[in-house]
Amino acid sequence: KSSLIAALFRLVPLAGSVTIDAVDTNTLTLETLRSHISIIPQDPVLFSGTLRTNLDPFHKYSDPELYSVLHEIKMNESIKKSELLHLDTQVTEGGGNFSVGQRQLVCLARAILRDNKILVLDEATANVDPQTDALIQSTIRHRFAHCTVLTVAHRLNTIIDSDRVLVMDAGSVVEFDHPHELLSRQDGLFSRLVQQTGSTKAKELAHIAQENFKNKNRFKNNLDYEEETIDS
Repeated sequence: KSSLIAALFRLVPLAGSVTIDAVDTNTLTLETLRSHISIIPQDPVLFSGTLRTNLDPFHKYSDPELYSVLHEIKMNESIKKSELLHLDTQVTEGGGNFSVGQRQLVCLARAILRDNKILVLDEATANVDPQTDALIQSTIRHRFAHCTVLTVAHRLNTIIDSDRVLVMDAGSVVEFDHPHELLSRQDGLFSRLVQQTGSTKAKELAHIAQENFKNKNRFKNNLDYEEETIDS
């Protein structure tokens, strides 16, 4: 999984190629490539300075835009009123004066501000509390609904409503399909992983995958109908 992310960001030399929208990423400069892909890593990166500079290190956004995104991610709702954050709040090296959840929310805020069409989640909620996990997941589903979101997951519930799930074993791709389709293969690796969560949880995950699959097909059929109507 780490190798795939490294290849996407060209952190290591590539023997093959990575193509995005018919463009070989090897033909792009590193600055161009990396500036168009956002990532929320498992270990959030914050540096010494103000909250403003951590959100917007290149000074591209106005204060109202920065406050708006802080409000969107509910950054101030988890702390005491006497400790409310503002853009000049000091951040210690590594974000040591912020909780793990708050550091992850700052990374999410950065991604929202950049508004790129590709977002990578590298086990982004592995170390946060359930409340922050739910907030991050709901924000991503709302804010990045029209983007490509690549999720490296440790919890199946974070990917069960994805358009496609890629399952790897021993460094090789063994399955790649919609979660509902994968669960229909009882002997498949993804199906076995879901079953290992227990009967109740497995049924819940299967239901979410099925409903998402139905909604995707319903949406696609509506689009096809609209296109046929326009053509006629």
